[in-house]
Amino acid sequence: MLIIHALSLGRVIFIRTFGNTKLTGGNIMAKGNKKTIAKNKKARHNYFIDQTLEAGIVLAGTEVKSIRAGKISISDSYANIKNGEVFIYNMHISPYEQGNIFNKDPLRERKLLLNRFEINRLIGSIQQKGMTIVPLEVYFKNGRVKVGLGLGKGKKLYDKREDAAKKDAQREMNRRLKEDFRS
Repeated sequence: MLIIHALSLGRVIFIRTFGNTKLTGGNIMAKGNKKTIAKNKKARHNYFIDQTLEAGIVLAGTEVKSIRAGKISISDSYANIKNGEVFIYNMHISPYEQGNIFNKDPLRERKLLLNRFEINRLIGSIQQKGMTIVPLEVYFKNGRVKVGLGLGKGKKLYDKREDAAKKDAQREMNRRLKEDFRS
C-alpha cells in the first residue's frame, strides 16, 4: 500500500493506490478503463492506417443510452473537417426505445472534440498527403464516449490482394506448425 499526500487549496488529501486502482474520497476508478462498443473492421482492410488518435464526441443523452445498449454502427462512417471543426458523418446510432421526443436523427452529423493542434495537424495531412480520417472504433473510457480515429490512405485492389495472400500464408504456416507439434 502506497499513501501519497497532496496539498490542495490549503488542505491535505490522502490518496491510496492499490495496484492499478486509485481510491480518492470514496470514488473507485480504474486507470485505462476502456470498453469497446463498436469496431470498424473494414477500415483496416480498405485503408493503410498511419496514425491513430482519440477524440471525444458531442452526443445527446438518449444517444449515450443507445450506445450503452450497443445499438451503433460505424461501418460506413467517415470524418471530415468543416469550418475548422471535425465532424463524423454516417455514424448510425439507433433511437433509444424510451426516448420519445428526445431522440435525434440516427444519421445526423456529430461534432468530434479535438484540440486546435490536432485539428491543424489533420488539416495538413489531408491537404498535402491526400489522406482521409476514418473512425476505427467507439468505446467508453472512464464513463465517456470516445471515438478512435485513424489517419489513412486508401488501398488499391492489388494491395488488398497482397494482404489477403500474406494472411493466407501466415495461416498456413501456423497450421503446419501446429500439426508438427502434435506429431
